[in-house]
Amino acid sequence: MKNFKYLLFILPVILIAPLLFIGCKEEEPLLSTYNLELEYDNNSHILSGREEVEYFNVSDNYLENINFHLYPNAFRQGAKNKIVSVSNVDKAYPNGESFGDIKIDSVEEKIDKDVNSLEFSVAGEDENILSVKLKNGIYPDECVKIVITFKVTLANINHRLGYGEKVVNFGNFYPIACVYEQGKGFMEELYHSNGDPFYSDVANYNVKISYPNSMVLACSGNVANESESGGMKTAQISQNKVRDFAFCLSENFNMIEKDVDGVKVKYYGYEGDQNLTECLEVSEKALRFFEETIGEYSYPTLSVVKTGFVHGGMEYPTLVMISDDCQSQEDFNYVIVHEIAHQWWYGMVGNDEYNNAWMDESLAEYSTLMFFERHSEYNFEIDKLIKNATTNFKFFVEVYTDVLGEVDTSMNRPLKDFQTEPEYVHCIYTKGSIMFHTLRQSVGDKRFEKALKTYFSTYCFKNASPAELIQTFIRSTGYNLEGFFNSWLDGSVIVM
Repeated sequence: MKNFKYLLFILPVILIAPLLFIGCKEEEPLLSTYNLELEYDNNSHILSGREEVEYFNVSDNYLENINFHLYPNAFRQGAKNKIVSVSNVDKAYPNGESFGDIKIDSVEEKIDKDVNSLEFSVAGEDENILSVKLKNGIYPDECVKIVITFKVTLANINHRLGYGEKVVNFGNFYPIACVYEQGKGFMEELYHSNGDPFYSDVANYNVKISYPNSMVLACSGNVANESESGGMKTAQISQNKVRDFAFCLSENFNMIEKDVDGVKVKYYGYEGDQNLTECLEVSEKALRFFEETIGEYSYPTLSVVKTGFVHGGMEYPTLVMISDDCQSQEDFNYVIVHEIAHQWWYGMVGNDEYNNAWMDESLAEYSTLMFFERHSEYNFEIDKLIKNATTNFKFFVEVYTDVLGEVDTSMNRPLKDFQTEPEYVHCIYTKGSIMFHTLRQSVGDKRFEKALKTYFSTYCFKNASPAELIQTFIRSTGYNLEGFFNSWLDGSVIVM
């Protein structure tokens, strides 16, 4: 997510509460498929949806139920956790507090041409889980087709999901299957204002979206065709091997694009913006750099979208949101690069973002610093960035210790265990970038970049665990780094 990040290196700390391309390995696991039919009413701000999920049981267990996240319910009135921190309320709700939710109308199972109703319940700790009881259950490697009809009511909020002054954002808007971990079952963590509380498997997507013809669509995936009838546009979209799907709609978009070695890179700014070309240029450079440094980008499109968003930016497969609240071109450039880095760390190589946020956020943040180290034309010097990060982190520790008597600087904890947003930001972004820079200095550039490439090629289209990341760096560098990582992650290391 977000930039938080660029603030840490550019602004003062505010404490308020020649290399080869390595592509993905060609292993073909069983992938579920999401077929979505969506229609958006811009007057009522309601999205009506029909979702047909071809769900494969990739666990080792017989499953009688399948559970889905209902992320839009985190926006409803009375939700257990706040969507944003107290310090961001006014920025998120410029027109006053607003609410939204998701309603499940029906759940059915398709067997050939037959359709049968299924028992379901809206469950979880906070109405955050759709639990579907199967007629017969499914064994490992078996498949079931589930049809879910639903309606999402949007809140008036500058966030991943909601309508703002100029753009409507649809992130994490549909029922998506919870990851099933062996020995743990379905992972059902609650939405949280800290970080990105998401965790999903790679799947194939076929999406049909109908929306007012006055609006322009920016979306994950490749638009196969578009049509127009009765005041509505309809787009057919497909993309395989992505772990999520998101889109944005606006009457204010002005889009420019460029073919970059077969990838259509698109930048969606607003009508009248003077920085469209520069934003597209930095997007192109980021794509080229991360392909050279990490591995080949796996998709035919990359859309960078300016929108209303309470934080700096947000990443989705083949689409990133950039906040229109960025105050300078320097800020735009930084956020764009960071969010594009997430196409590798989170998008192609996945992880549990709720319990191990450092894996994608710290790595995306340090990959961003590496980009600017290579691209001096943007006037970011990595030594200064790391020095500023170190100063900021030490100041954070000092202030929190003075106020609270102690401070938890561990990185390996779930989002709910970070007591404040500044604590999360400094432990995951600031400290995380210092950790990877220290590691790179210790093992050298060649070994470090080899580790990045190996980690990417090994876990592309998969979800990696902390142990797997650490073991990859150990094997790639030839150094026993377990103690190094553990001391940083558990908070015992002292940043000097």
